[in-house]
Amino acid sequence: MPPVRHDLPAILKAILPGYTLPHDGTHGLTHWTRVLENGQRLCRATGADAEVVTLFAIFHDARRVNEYRDDGHGHRGAELAASLRGDLIHLPDREFELLYESCRLHTDGITTGDLEMQVCWDSDRLDLGRVGIRPRSTRLCTTAAHDLIDWAHERAEREHVPTQVLAAFYRRYRELRNEGQLSVWEQGAA
Repeated sequence: MPPVRHDLPAILKAILPGYTLPHDGTHGLTHWTRVLENGQRLCRATGADAEVVTLFAIFHDARRVNEYRDDGHGHRGAELAASLRGDLIHLPDREFELLYESCRLHTDGITTGDLEMQVCWDSDRLDLGRVGIRPRSTRLCTTAAHDLIDWAHERAEREHVPTQVLAAFYRRYRELRNEGQLSVWEQGAA
């Protein structure tokens, strides 16, 4: 899996001020990082595009307005990604369309589609343990996800915090803060 080309902390800096829920809530930053870790494992197993899956992890719930039923939040997350395209999001058209549609449709229960979409959806569904739901293999898209159910569910249930991913985000955060670029982001993180 090639390294991710996008500056994830800079993307977080741009989107977190508009995230209205607690950053450590059910659909917040810790969930996004577990989805990212799930996605990284699935990309290694399937060959899916890591850029699309990584960006999905950050955008899919980035515009939720509540922790419960929130129709349209996937579409709002997709539109947020579209608003950053060209500035912070640099995907070719086909890959961007996969990201957009993966975000838009991620709560629809679909299990077929392009490999990247399937891996995105599986990455999120593997983290259902955080809300007391064990992922069902019939609701997962890839064989690779079936193989990760026990591992991912245990991590989600105990609310595992992916410290390596968060450390990388916060290293970049500290750099930006030291450069005086974070006053708005810090207000959103408070």
